[in-house]
Amino acid sequence: MIGGDLRLIIAALSGILLAVVMIVRGRLHPFIGLLCGAFTVGLLAGLPLPDVAKAVQKGVGDIIGGTGLVVALGLSLGAMLHLSGAAASLAKGALNLTGTRAAPWATLGIAIVIGLPLFFETGLVLLLPIVVAAAEEMSAMTAGTSDAARDQAKLRLIMPALAGLGVVHALVPPHPGPLLAVEALGANLGLTMLYGILIAIPTAIVAGPLLAKFTTRGVRLATPVLRDTGLAIATPSRLLSLVIVLLPVVLIATGELGQMIPTLKGAPGLVAASNPVVALLLTNLLALPLLFGRRLREAAIQNAVWHETMGAAGAILLAIGAGGALKQVLVTAGLSDLLARTVMMYAISPLLLGWLVAVAIRLAAGSATVATITAVGIMPGVVASSGVSPELVVLAIGAGSVFFSHVNDPGFWLVKSYVGTSTADTFRTWSLLETAISVVGLALVMALSYVV
Repeated sequence: MIGGDLRLIIAALSGILLAVVMIVRGRLHPFIGLLCGAFTVGLLAGLPLPDVAKAVQKGVGDIIGGTGLVVALGLSLGAMLHLSGAAASLAKGALNLTGTRAAPWATLGIAIVIGLPLFFETGLVLLLPIVVAAAEEMSAMTAGTSDAARDQAKLRLIMPALAGLGVVHALVPPHPGPLLAVEALGANLGLTMLYGILIAIPTAIVAGPLLAKFTTRGVRLATPVLRDTGLAIATPSRLLSLVIVLLPVVLIATGELGQMIPTLKGAPGLVAASNPVVALLLTNLLALPLLFGRRLREAAIQNAVWHETMGAAGAILLAIGAGGALKQVLVTAGLSDLLARTVMMYAISPLLLGWLVAVAIRLAAGSATVATITAVGIMPGVVASSGVSPELVVLAIGAGSVFFSHVNDPGFWLVKSYVGTSTADTFRTWSLLETAISVVGLALVMALSYVV
């Protein structure tokens, strides 16, 4: 390995280690720790300070611009569902149907179905208030009232929900990463979706309900983002609550369908509806009068919905924005290219090669979409010469793109903030969950390659 490459690896490891130590040991806010880590990587890699600053600004801007509005609108909608009692009503109804034993499996199935048309972030902010409310009901029914028991009840439902959202994000079009890979490799969209769903379901079972039995033991949760306000508000009907929750899902799914059907591609309304920001904004505007009626104008309700949630949104956005900064500096310094070149030096199975390239970029850049784009950029020639199924290569790359989420992944901080785990426990739960999705997904892709 030449000196410049070694310097780059040392710089990356030093910056990431510094960020982790400052956050875990120094108890500093992730925003400060990640920014310090980003500047450390850039300067040790030999980038001029102005270039490092520009990369930091670009990384923060890209993440805040793409995810910030989704987080803010999702939090406000979650606050409305929580404050009005709609989330608790839906949770109680679901538990009455499934019972407490089947609740984790029901949560997993709901997350997969709802997650199909949604970005991961959108699915998370929509599902979590209902999942937490269901966990509160379940803990009251079966686990007693101790804080530790309540935390375990919440995690029993939260982890399957995260697994369901995670697998469809990685493996099933029309999510951005798999869809880009389908187009770049000339894969059949229908077959890729079919294979992806076949692989996603058992992968989610392993990474969600089964793995959570081991990874969540002893994990404690911080104060929830959405707290009780003490306001007495009439609970809406379950049907109305369900309509509000499903409205953004239907809007986005309709828009995605419009993009896939040639005769509907020109419909501007459908295209606009596929944007998560538009769908969530419309849902917020409709939810306010439907959930609160004439009390909508009360200052206490407005304060509970907007002021408290915007404060929580600010803390979350600072953390994920700084994660985007670290990601961008690593990419600008050239670590992604270095790892991709290193993996390509070895003659291995095309499926394993695609997975390894995606894993390398994921660890370096943090972004699953960046990992997918980079991997598919170097795979077309390999796919053409080897005769391997391009659909399976798409899925192998998708599985690799979610390997071990850590501090340079803005999603790591989003999950940490929403779920309420410590940084160490986020590694123990979320990072291992994503790794399980990646490894089990690859194993099933390899097994399927002997059949198709």
